[in-house]
Amino acid sequence: QVQFVESGGGLVQSGGSLRLSCAASGFTFSNQFMRWYRQVPGKEREWIAHISETGSSTNYVAAVAGRFSISRDNANNRLYLQMNNLRPDDTAVYYCNAAFSPYSWGQGTQVIVSS
Repeated sequence: QVQFVESGGGLVQSGGSLRLSCAASGFTFSNQFMRWYRQVPGKEREWIAHISETGSSTNYVAAVAGRFSISRDNANNRLYLQMNNLRPDDTAVYYCNAAFSPYSWGQGTQVIVSS
């Protein structure tokens, strides 16, 4: 059974930093491209950061490029998102999942950025 457990969210002031973690299980993590996604109430979930199976290649949407950094630990089936210089419009629930054929979603972790 595939499972994702996201953690590390919280309330932070504008300009602050957070590091999100995702514990993945139930599939061969090291074989999958992975993504971080986020969702704001009333809007569709969108991917924001992408990483290849080995971690050698990453991509970001324009809104987070230069501020966020995705990484992974294949030995421990973990995905990370370092978020710096946070802004109020980064407020959302953040999820991890496979990149191209997402599995069922975890509960996500809430990030709130105050101005």
